[in-house]
Amino acid sequence: MRFDTKAELTDQDVQSGLKNVVRDGITSQTMLTLTSGVFLIAYALEMGASNLAIGIIAAIPPLSQLFQIPSIYLVEKYRARKKITFFSAVTSRFFLLLIALIPFFVSMRNGLIMLTTMLLLHTSINAVVVCSWNSWMRDLVPQDRLGTFFSTRLKYSLIPAMLLSLSAGLFIDAWENYTGLEVVFCYSVLFVLGFFAGMIGTAIIYRIPEPKMVRPEQRIPFLELLTNPFKDRNYKKLIMFLGSWNFAVNLAAPFFTVYLLRRLNYGMGVVMGLTVLSQFTYFTFVRVWGRIADRFSNKSVLVVSGNLFMICILLWTFTTLPEKYFLTMPLLIVIHVFMGVSIAGIALSSGNIGLKLAPKGEATSYLAAHNLINSMAAGFAPIIGGTFADFFTKREFSWAISWSTPRDAFMFETLNFRGLDFFFFFAFLIGLYSLHRLSIVQETGDVKEKVVIDEFFSMTSNKLRNLSTAGGLRYMHQFPERFSRSKRRRKKGNTNK
Repeated sequence: MRFDTKAELTDQDVQSGLKNVVRDGITSQTMLTLTSGVFLIAYALEMGASNLAIGIIAAIPPLSQLFQIPSIYLVEKYRARKKITFFSAVTSRFFLLLIALIPFFVSMRNGLIMLTTMLLLHTSINAVVVCSWNSWMRDLVPQDRLGTFFSTRLKYSLIPAMLLSLSAGLFIDAWENYTGLEVVFCYSVLFVLGFFAGMIGTAIIYRIPEPKMVRPEQRIPFLELLTNPFKDRNYKKLIMFLGSWNFAVNLAAPFFTVYLLRRLNYGMGVVMGLTVLSQFTYFTFVRVWGRIADRFSNKSVLVVSGNLFMICILLWTFTTLPEKYFLTMPLLIVIHVFMGVSIAGIALSSGNIGLKLAPKGEATSYLAAHNLINSMAAGFAPIIGGTFADFFTKREFSWAISWSTPRDAFMFETLNFRGLDFFFFFAFLIGLYSLHRLSIVQETGDVKEKVVIDEFFSMTSNKLRNLSTAGGLRYMHQFPERFSRSKRRRKKGNTNK
């Protein structure tokens, strides 16, 4: 096996490499779909996981990214990012197979301990992959195409993910009826399939060319290399925003699945149906956000999509009043539609803004610092949530409107917080604070929110007409003055004809 680097890549090398990066995105997303997120949490619940255990499992992937610190040294010393990425990926993905075999060889009591251990090993080694991969992509992908390219990659990777998510959810619901085996074995099958998808991905990684790393003018001591990103005032502001943002999101997001399965008592078919709905809107709008980010800035996209996502988190608190009611499912559908739209913009721009603001030749340390703070915030948040979940389960806050007459009385519950509802509300408040931190980050091309919103609706007018909920939002942002202006244009056009 050869892992040569090239001082200069030809156009053909770059185009071939970018195609394989897209292919790797498809296999990686397939692996992640089957072995993380909803299926990982549900797998742990089948093993008897408590709220605290769910918080710890949700915290392991981000906290393990702390291993990017020694990864920086590894990348800077050997300067062979492709080789490091390839062998680290093969090793980390092997542990997915061990996780799949847990129900066959370990009791459920000890299975949760083994799941946590194997997940820690898998994600810790994968941190090396992330560190070297980010630096590699910083030099391979043309800077003026970052937004468009990665939005395309995300878009194509979601095609199999949506089909797999829905199929796997229905497969899980049907498993016990048709096989007579415990559902936990069904998750083992998914993890095996995810393992094979990951192995195919490593073969694709091997085919991607690597440009030679740009050496700094002078050798920088390792400790200084780690601290440089925090001396860059603008990049430090970005890190502070992303840290607070990731804390807010991960205080709530890991418990969405628990909320749907335990609080609302929905089956995996319904849960994955809502997940696919969110993925579909993500798929529909990710390229739109990529074009807007390239035209204006990643920060502009983050402001708009971030505010929308925080509203979605707040709406989770209204899905029960205090139990399921006739608006629960319609509200969940609306939430998942707009979560997909907002996450498309957040996932794309939060990664690209770190790439864009990192100086050429120092991307490894800058992106590692970026991921370090993100990981700490995203890791501690679900642990805190899991620790206090049982405390808030026994607490309730309600706000009702009442009306009474001499003959009868009427009371309508307008607000009810119980259990995880408190975390959704706290996440909403912290998210608003983090968006304030974003306002002081500087990026070329930054524009006001209204400009981004107008551009978004201009580029997606046809799509929005096909989505009634999104179409309604479109008209909320239009003013009478705009309607009159469009009428004047039509009249003028008819006169010219």
